[in-house]
Amino acid sequence: MKKAIAVIVFLFAGAASTFAQDGKEAKAQIKTSAVCKMCKATIEKYLAYEKGVKSSTLDVPSKVVTVTYNPRKTDLAKIKQAINKSGYDADELPADAKAYEGLEECCKKEAAPHVD
Repeated sequence: MKKAIAVIVFLFAGAASTFAQDGKEAKAQIKTSAVCKMCKATIEKYLAYEKGVKSSTLDVPSKVVTVTYNPRKTDLAKIKQAINKSGYDADELPADAKAYEGLEECCKKEAAPHVD
C-alpha cells in the first residue's frame, strides 16, 4: 500500500512539474549601451547561453533588448548580469569593466555613431 501511494505521489509531482513549466514565461525590456549590429550579436549571443532565456531581440536604434524568459529558471537580475558580462550596460547597472575594454572600438559608448 505504501508503494502504491508513493508511486501516485511521484506521478502527480512529475505531472505538476511538467504542467508548471509549460507556458510560463515573462518578458522584460532592458536599456543597454549597444550602438551597432556587432553589439546586437554579442548581447543576443550572451543571452542565448543564459539558462531560462527563451529569446532575446535587441533593437539597436532604441538600444532596448526585449527578453522572454522562464521566471522559474532565471530572473531579471541574472539577465542583466549576463548583459553586463558581455561588456554593456543593463538599465542602471554599468558594464563589466574588463569585458567593456575587450569590445571593438565601434561598440564602445564613446564611439561615434555609425550607420549599418
